[in-house]
Amino acid sequence: MGEYVISSCSTADLTAEHFEKKNIAYVCFHYELDGVSYQDDLGKTMPFDVFYQKMVDGAETKTYQVNADEYEAHFKKYLEQGKDIIHVCLSSGISGTVNSAMIAKSNLEEEYPDRKIYVVDSLAASSGCGLLIDKMADLKKEGMSIDELYKWTESNKKKVHHWFFSTDLTFFIKGGRVSKTAGVVGGILGICPLLNVDFEGKLIPRAKVKGKKKVMKAMVAKMEEHAQNGLEYNDKCYMSHSACPEDAKAVAALVKEKFPNIKGKVEINEIGTTIGSHTGPGTVALFFWGSERED
Repeated sequence: MGEYVISSCSTADLTAEHFEKKNIAYVCFHYELDGVSYQDDLGKTMPFDVFYQKMVDGAETKTYQVNADEYEAHFKKYLEQGKDIIHVCLSSGISGTVNSAMIAKSNLEEEYPDRKIYVVDSLAASSGCGLLIDKMADLKKEGMSIDELYKWTESNKKKVHHWFFSTDLTFFIKGGRVSKTAGVVGGILGICPLLNVDFEGKLIPRAKVKGKKKVMKAMVAKMEEHAQNGLEYNDKCYMSHSACPEDAKAVAALVKEKFPNIKGKVEINEIGTTIGSHTGPGTVALFFWGSERED
């Protein structure tokens, strides 16, 4: 079996230690705070708590996807070592970065005709993409070839479920996902929208739930409805949050109580600066393996 590298974007929202432990390479998105550019480098340059506090204090944010030249430079590091590469991009339903990766792939295939370059549109975001690439790393370790892994990933990527809620609608209003009127009314009534990533990889509002405790239970109920093997679910479960660790821990406790056979502990990560620029603080996300997402 030829040597190959699994790669992803920093928007998979895993820790640097996790990427390193599972031998997963990554390339960084970019963001701006009040006109100053930074790399979305897993919190190394700017700790996440500092980033979210700046948002609360009124800093303006912008995000920039990885461009084709950056992908070329990233891929080349491994191609020059004689390794093939399979790269997993942030969902095309959220970003156009997969197009840039495909341009880089096309350019490099001419320069490295003997190497294999696979680009996967994950149709996933945040630690949902993280859950996918973690499984890919395990399958690689078990001896799966790059061709087999690419086929497996394309066949199984829609089985990663994403459920989100937010207790702060400020940045959803700014981003146009919630109207200003609905946001004001929702804030007064204590409405927490429950959202998910659909089969096209788009973030879609699914329900308006009154109160944090109720939306937490509603999120776990969605896992009960969709998880592989139902309450006997025995695979990994990931979560991510934006500056609300106690809320994430509360959901994790509900999940562990409802699904006692989960593989390992419920892993809680932080929503990084790219995704977080759009959600703002107060968002909690839950990711698990389930039935295939459909229209």
